[in-house]
Amino acid sequence: MRYAAYGSNLHPRRLVERISTARLVGTSLLPHCSLHFHKRSLDGSGKCNIVRGGDGVHIAVFDISSDDEIILDRIEGVGVGYAKIVLGVPGFGDCMSYAAQQTHIDDTLMPYDWYVELVLEGAHALRFPADYLNGIRAKEVRTDPDTDRRNRRWATVDMVRAATRGMTSP
Repeated sequence: MRYAAYGSNLHPRRLVERISTARLVGTSLLPHCSLHFHKRSLDGSGKCNIVRGGDGVHIAVFDISSDDEIILDRIEGVGVGYAKIVLGVPGFGDCMSYAAQQTHIDDTLMPYDWYVELVLEGAHALRFPADYLNGIRAKEVRTDPDTDRRNRRWATVDMVRAATRGMTSP
C-alpha cells in the first residue's frame, strides 16, 4: 500500500514511530493544490489539509502494510474529521491519503506551534524547496494551552530534529 503524507507524517522517523512498517519510497509534487491548516482537530487547533488550487503541495510517499494502514486510519481519525482518499501522485500513481471532511474545515483556526514545527521538520528533512519551507514558516500559530500535551509534542519535534541532523550529516 502506498501512502502520500503531506502534514505531520512527512518526516520518515515520525511516521515510523507511529506505524513501524513505513518505508519512504520518494517525494513528489501535487500540482494545482495548496496546503492549509484548517482541519478542526479534537484539540481545538488547525491541522493540515490539501485543497484544490494553488502552486502545489510537496508530499512524501511511503510503503506501509495493510495492518499499519488500519492503525493509521485510527490515528488520523477516519470518519471523525478526515476521510480516506486516493491521490494520483506524479511518479507514483494512486496513493492512499487523508483529506479533511467538509464538516471539519474552519478557516479561522490556527495550528499549534509544535504542529507546524513537525510539518516544517519533515519538509526540511525531505529537502523540499526553500519557498515551500518559507510558506510553512509563515503560518500564524498559537501556543498549545495543554502543558502536558505541549511538552510531549515538543519532545516529538526534538526527536525528529535529531533524526533530520542524522539524515543530513556527511
